[in-house]
Order: sequence, then structure tokens, then C-alpha cells
Amino acid sequence: MLRNIIGALLIAVSVGANAAENYKEGENYELIKPEVTTHADGKIEVVEVFWYGCQHCYAFEPYINKWQEETRDNVAFRRLPGVFAGNWVPHARAFYVAEALGLSDKIHTPLFAAIHDLGEKIGDEDTLATFFAKYGVSDADFREAYNSFSVDSKTRQAMTSSKEYGISGVPSMIVNGKYRTSARLSGSFEEMLKVVDFLVAKENTQ
Repeated sequence: MLRNIIGALLIAVSVGANAAENYKEGENYELIKPEVTTHADGKIEVVEVFWYGCQHCYAFEPYINKWQEETRDNVAFRRLPGVFAGNWVPHARAFYVAEALGLSDKIHTPLFAAIHDLGEKIGDEDTLATFFAKYGVSDADFREAYNSFSVDSKTRQAMTSSKEYGISGVPSMIVNGKYRTSARLSGSFEEMLKVVDFLVAKENTQ
């Protein structure tokens, strides 16, 4: 009986290893050239690039949230609002306004839901001010943060990073400034996160 259990475990480990070995550069992930500098204090940085106007990014939310819940002491995860066009800028600013006001947890998913589930047209300073008011943010406080130097600087940096990462769509995942992957490359949201874990493990061996 014990021999059978051990055999089954060895087979499971072997299958997992073979699956990992199937993740190939150019097929499941791509190299970022040149590498982008990270600021993760010695940890492996994992970045999700998204846009509130993207239905696929909203669909990815349950997957990335579950992934986050799993303990990874060596990983520093952060979200980055992609900025590839002018109409993406207000949503990037909204992300950093929520961050500045300590409301990221309250605003992030509800903003997605308002746009994609409720069909609300939220895409400029005025409509975003109205949305934030539902969460106790006064019009004056919202506009002060929205037009602040800090939010402007972070939005400009997000635009720069979006280009440096070389991504062609969202959601995309960036690992340690060296690798990028997406559902297009990996085949599904589940596989995309498995590729991320594979790349994190790869970085651990460097």
C-alpha cells in the first residue's frame, strides 16, 4: 500500500515537472529586451498590467485575486494601469487617486463592475468624480488628488512602463522586469498564472 502511494506521488511530481518544462520562451512567454528595472527590495516582482475599460481584465480579476491569496513570501505583487491611448489616462489616474486616498480595496473591483456589469459610462474626470463620491470622497478632494503632481507623475510613469514592457494587450503579466506573458501566449487565465509561477521559480534559481 505504502509503495503504491509513494509511486503515485512520484508520478504526480513527474507530471508537474514535465508540465513546467513545456513552458517555452517565444511560445508561452517572451523576454523583455532590454530588461526593466524593478524596485521590489530583493523580492521577485510580479506586475499585472490592466485597464478598467477591458472586459478581459475584469474577467481575470477572480483569478488574480485567488493567486494573490496564496502565500508567496519571495514575491512582490503590484498592479499597473496600462496606458496605450488617451482614453486610458483617466482610468490610470483613477487607480492612483484611489491609492493616494487609501481606497484601492474599495474602489478597484467596484469600478470594473460599474463599467462592465452596470454599463456606466465612466471615462473622464467628471464621471469618475461622481463614482468616487459614492465612496465618501468629496468632489473637491477627488479633483485635488486627480490633478495632483503625484498622480500625474505616476500616470506618466505607467505610460512609460507600458511601452518598456513591450506588451500588445491587457491583461498581461510581467515577471521581474524580464518576462511577459498573457492569455494569448499561455492559452487561458489559469495557464497564464501557471506560467507566472514557473517564471518566478526560474528567477529563484538565478
